[in-house]
Amino acid sequence: MNDKPTYIPNTYGRRIDKPLRVRSAELMKTVLPKISMPDPTTDQIDLQNIFPESKEVWLEVGFGGGEHLAWQSNQNPNIGMIGAEPFINGVAKLVTQIDEQKLENIRIHFGDARVLMEALPDHSLNRLFVLHPDPWPKARHHKRRMISPWFFAEAERLIRPGGTLRVASDIPDYIRWTLMHSQSAVGFEWTAECADDWKVCPDDWPQTRYEAKAYREGRIPTYLSFIRI
Repeated sequence: MNDKPTYIPNTYGRRIDKPLRVRSAELMKTVLPKISMPDPTTDQIDLQNIFPESKEVWLEVGFGGGEHLAWQSNQNPNIGMIGAEPFINGVAKLVTQIDEQKLENIRIHFGDARVLMEALPDHSLNRLFVLHPDPWPKARHHKRRMISPWFFAEAERLIRPGGTLRVASDIPDYIRWTLMHSQSAVGFEWTAECADDWKVCPDDWPQTRYEAKAYREGRIPTYLSFIRI
């Protein structure tokens, strides 16, 4: 593991929106500790120990309210799912879904996804999702964007050949930013062959609340898929 991170803290702003409801607060105390990832700052994480029966492991960076991760968990019970999110209200929403839907293949990292990524073994992921990340629109804040040279380098290390990186955003500048950085990422190839490949959401890509909000406010999301070559 690196002695020093090669990124700029933080990729996120606030960590809490409004006080949690009583049930959500209770689940954060009783359920979250049972499904939390190990502390990534102590040693490299052994995914085989965490998901002994799973044929693949997928990671979602910044899962928001957890709708996408919960849907993928339901559709793919034999896949180990990891979600990383620093926003307590989002974590509470996913913990509630896990409890209500009895999802057994999700583990949560409540904190900075970059610390977690650096603690995962090489070629340990089959899919990596970054869906509607904070766009940090001001130029002086671009260094806080999740998509970066550091991110693509780590994604290349983590994703197995043939695996997939998915990125979605409703901010055109963030899409341009992602494609610009992808051009320097020799380990990835953008899979799009026609406009529908980035304009039409794939069937196995469920809508999140952020995507729904974008449509309500007149912004059209773009869906990018890269294959690890």
